[in-house]
Amino acid sequence: MRPTTRRSTEPRRRWAAALGITALVVTGGGLLGGPAQAAATASVAVDFPTHCIPPPIAGIPPIDGTTTAEITVDNATPQVGDTVAVTYTVVEPAASNPVDLALPADIMTPTGKVTLGGAQSGDITVAGPKKNDPVPGKGAFPSFSMTGTFTVTEPGEITLSPGDYNIHTSYIMELDTPCTVTDPPAPVSETVVATDGGGQVNERAIQLSAASGQPGDEVTVTGTKFTPGAGITVAGRDGDAQTGDTASATADGSGAFTARLTVSDPDSTGIVAYEGGAWDAGKGAGPQAYTVTGGGEIPDGGQQLTTTVRAGTLSMTQAGDSVQLSGVDFGRGGASTGDLRTVTVEDFRGGPAGWSLTGKVTDFKGPGGARISADALGWTPSCATKPGSPSTCAAGSAGTVGSAGATLASTPDGTATGGEFSVDAGLSLDVPAFTGAGSYAGVLTLTLT
Repeated sequence: MRPTTRRSTEPRRRWAAALGITALVVTGGGLLGGPAQAAATASVAVDFPTHCIPPPIAGIPPIDGTTTAEITVDNATPQVGDTVAVTYTVVEPAASNPVDLALPADIMTPTGKVTLGGAQSGDITVAGPKKNDPVPGKGAFPSFSMTGTFTVTEPGEITLSPGDYNIHTSYIMELDTPCTVTDPPAPVSETVVATDGGGQVNERAIQLSAASGQPGDEVTVTGTKFTPGAGITVAGRDGDAQTGDTASATADGSGAFTARLTVSDPDSTGIVAYEGGAWDAGKGAGPQAYTVTGGGEIPDGGQQLTTTVRAGTLSMTQAGDSVQLSGVDFGRGGASTGDLRTVTVEDFRGGPAGWSLTGKVTDFKGPGGARISADALGWTPSCATKPGSPSTCAAGSAGTVGSAGATLASTPDGTATGGEFSVDAGLSLDVPAFTGAGSYAGVLTLTLT
């Protein structure tokens, strides 16, 4: 195995020490990929550049490395119409254990795709069992295999190349590390030569939006070349038996359909689609490999601790409800100034939504029915964000408030929002020179949304 690159060792060590959980970290290495070789006659291991994204909780950026993989089949000379079993073995993952903590056996569930080329195109979903040897601290991740099937629909040379793969780990937390082929397709690892069997070929095919998911997750199933207008049943499979996870669809005029299947049975190993009231290989497609992940197994001697973070509210408080602006002289008028009472905004909702604080003012009423227009009030907003807040507050633009209103402050929508904020504004009322003497009052209303 290649050692992990020096540039990412310290971030991984700090993360591992804090959380003690699993992540996959891609090692460095040469980028040895190349164009597919169409004339391969035997299975060979191939190297290809891989781009992997560690779990977000790891706090480290995507890292590029090299994967060594091999594709094998149970029948290298099938006839059109035959079903071929495919095994995708990652001989050397582009990953190693970045932590000193030894990882127990049977926590890794791999899934992936195999890309077909040549006489037949498409992707095969493949999945592996939740089975691995223990991984020592800082040790190399072991080789793993994934299996799936495809139906031969065209005679000729059909090439098979390793595709994207994902390693799901269930240890303390459920984590995924997806790895994609940097410059697809990867080199050809296996070639089968199909001959025309002379019989009628079932060309029905399905594709899955994902090859794995936790219990209750939804997978999108798309099908092609079914009988136009036919009712379609999409179902989970546990080996040769059908599970209770089913969905229905109707093929359109071209024989295509899309269905969304919720997979809850933890024993599901694949997904099929078929016409009629029961599974019929001659009127169906699949199975496409699918694995239900999850479990979060607790290591021997461990105790799982849980807590609940309750979502709060979006609220504001004011340091007072009255502002005395400075006086101006009759005959001279000018700016009557003061400061808005500080407004404290608390956004404890969680979620992606930001907030906006706006204000509008009434006309200023004086003695004998005299008025100063609401449009005469302007402000210069400011906003401060309390350290540690996920959001950053932005002050509104300086200008007229008026009866139509203006923005005092806001925060944007984002993947993580919330925090505490202090909002202020300098106020200035432009009083006409010969406004009648006396006291004038208007009401400034602030609205937080």
